[in-house]
Amino acid sequence: MKCLFLGCSVTSLLLSDRRYFLLLLIVFSFKVSLAQQRYAVSQAKLDSALRLDKKYLKRDSVKLKILETIYRQYLGLKKRDAADLYIDKVIELAHEKKLNKFSAYAFYRRALGYHGRSNVLKAEENYNKALADFSATGNLDMVGGIYLNLGALYSSIPDYVKSLEVNQKAIAIYEKLGNEEDMASCYTNVSSVYQNMGDQSQAVYYLNKALRVFQKDGDNPRGVSVVYEAIGTNYFHASDKELAEMNIVPAQKNKLALDYFTKALRVAEDINDQGLIATCKSDIGDLYRSLGKKEDAFKAYKQSVAINKDREDQQAYASSLYALGDFYQEENDTNNAVKLLAESLRIAEDNSLLDNEKLAALSLSHVYEKLKDYNRSLIYFRQYVTVRDKIVDQDKKREIIKRQLELDFSVKENDYLMRQRISESELKRQKQQLELRRQQLVLADKEKALDLLSFQKAKLALDLQHLAQENKLQKETNQARLAASEKDKKILSQNQQIKIDWKIKVFLTTAATLIFIIALLIYLSQRKTNRLNKIINNQKRELEQLSKVKDRIFSVVSHDMRTPVNSLIAFIQLLEEGDIERENLRRYAATLKNTLSYTSSMMENLLNWAASQMQGFNPYLEQLDLHELTTEVSNTLLATANDKNISLVNAVPQHTFCKADLNMLALVIRNLITNAIKFTPNGGVVEISVQNVARQIKLKIADTGIGLTEEQIAHFNKPGYLSAGVSTPGTNKEKGTGLGLLLCRTFVGLMEGKVSAHLNDGVGSNFVIELKK
Repeated sequence: MKCLFLGCSVTSLLLSDRRYFLLLLIVFSFKVSLAQQRYAVSQAKLDSALRLDKKYLKRDSVKLKILETIYRQYLGLKKRDAADLYIDKVIELAHEKKLNKFSAYAFYRRALGYHGRSNVLKAEENYNKALADFSATGNLDMVGGIYLNLGALYSSIPDYVKSLEVNQKAIAIYEKLGNEEDMASCYTNVSSVYQNMGDQSQAVYYLNKALRVFQKDGDNPRGVSVVYEAIGTNYFHASDKELAEMNIVPAQKNKLALDYFTKALRVAEDINDQGLIATCKSDIGDLYRSLGKKEDAFKAYKQSVAINKDREDQQAYASSLYALGDFYQEENDTNNAVKLLAESLRIAEDNSLLDNEKLAALSLSHVYEKLKDYNRSLIYFRQYVTVRDKIVDQDKKREIIKRQLELDFSVKENDYLMRQRISESELKRQKQQLELRRQQLVLADKEKALDLLSFQKAKLALDLQHLAQENKLQKETNQARLAASEKDKKILSQNQQIKIDWKIKVFLTTAATLIFIIALLIYLSQRKTNRLNKIINNQKRELEQLSKVKDRIFSVVSHDMRTPVNSLIAFIQLLEEGDIERENLRRYAATLKNTLSYTSSMMENLLNWAASQMQGFNPYLEQLDLHELTTEVSNTLLATANDKNISLVNAVPQHTFCKADLNMLALVIRNLITNAIKFTPNGGVVEISVQNVARQIKLKIADTGIGLTEEQIAHFNKPGYLSAGVSTPGTNKEKGTGLGLLLCRTFVGLMEGKVSAHLNDGVGSNFVIELKK
């Protein structure tokens, strides 16, 4: 009926931050089905016992057995509130009938439940009540088992003094009963004390003693698995110095640890012990993580979380959540890290698990620092500092207990080992020596009587000497106490100064952080203000340039529209009078046509530019054949070119394509060719050609005219060109508006292209239009 709480003594003590997970899907499905069958069987037994309880009204041992069956079934179904109700009924009736056997088991099973949920106070209370009832019935086997479980419970607090004390009591009982297996369990718990005291080699020594017992008959596979896991853990956490004491090369440390973890896992899976499986998975995850095998570690951690989620061990679940959350934090998966670490912190706070709370708070501080949420990061860091201070205070007390324990335990252990070494033959020899000594003492009594007077004289002298020594010793003791008191005051003063320094350090760190954040915000604000100022200045310059363009347009319209309109009115008056010769009529008509053509061109450019500025033009970009387009535009300008005897050459190859708006590109080409004809003298050449460059088409319109000055080219090519310019007359005194180049620049920009002006190698100038293919 005993519960071997080795899992608690090793899992809860040695590995307070263990992690657990899911098995394979097929095995999990089988377990679910098996669990459902067991649940149905337990529910059926419970229903039967409840019906029997209603029918059986006597208060005797039979009633006790019925009530015991009910609470055990409730425990099996994990309905603890209902189980506690019937446990109370069993205890009341058992004490009433003086049947302490039933109340002892009731207290014991309730203690196991609290022990599994890490409720130390409730577990200790019920263990002690069970101990009293089992002692009253003379059941030494169960008394030893309770001492064994109390040893594991006290180690989990940890209270090593109490743990050692109850383990020694259990060892004494098992020696009396000749129970080697449970004595091996005590060895395991004693090893946990050594391990927590930092003596890994001694811990491994006791674990090997326990392993030999567990392997002797092969009847305790769980004990074998627990010891394998504990040995692997000791190797994994041992320092180089401790490894040297165990004659192990540090390079073999991880391999040895993995071998023992694998052995423990194999045995745990054979007996389907979920707690041990989760522990081993967690151990393997820690080892793989230390070796940098992240995928293997991640898989093991997830398995430990899934397994612990369905168990009642809140400390193990919190530790597994922290391990996986900290792994996510290290891999910068902040969403999953926050979720798991927050849950781990909540469980730790609810169950007063200071170590888990400290680790989870620190990891959350790191996560929020990565997320640049410095307020939350600071909150969790403060919580970490607070919990750490609590642990430091506890550690100071534990250090004192540890030193006392080392001395006390060494004495008790030597005494125990000495008693073990004495065999029956040695006892017989000692008895013979004692008998011989007794005879010698009888013979010596006569000699003592003769020496009595001299002895009394010597005794008097010795008493005087002893009195002097006592006075001297008392003086030295008082001096030592005074020195110790002064030293304690000095230590207290130093501790207070350390706390003050720490608070100042925290304050200065916080202040520096706030100053840095404020400075960063001011810097970012200034950068934003500077960017906005640049944008506003650019917009201002554009508006000023547009204003100049507008003024130029009004000037052109007011000046150049007046002349053709007046000419048209005068011509109409001549026609009305009818007093005009045919030759003069033809000459006036030609002059008026030339004037109106210029006016029409000016109005077309003006309207197109105005529409583009009012976002009236939305280009439709499509694949255009440049050869066909340039040919069509050239043909419309042949008459103008022929008037000046200018050769208009189209060197664009057939099937040359680009991405542009048909109407916009036609207008741009027409304006550039018109300008080239305008500023090229009679007999000159205007050539249209293309150049393929990567993903662009460069359309070049070159002439042999008077060309542009370097200042004009630089002005046109500079970014943000919006000037309407000053129109100059052509080689044959042709007029212009100054809007053509502005319109070309605007339309090419709308088509996601670029236009630039250049000087020819010889004479004249050329304009290059860059468009996407």
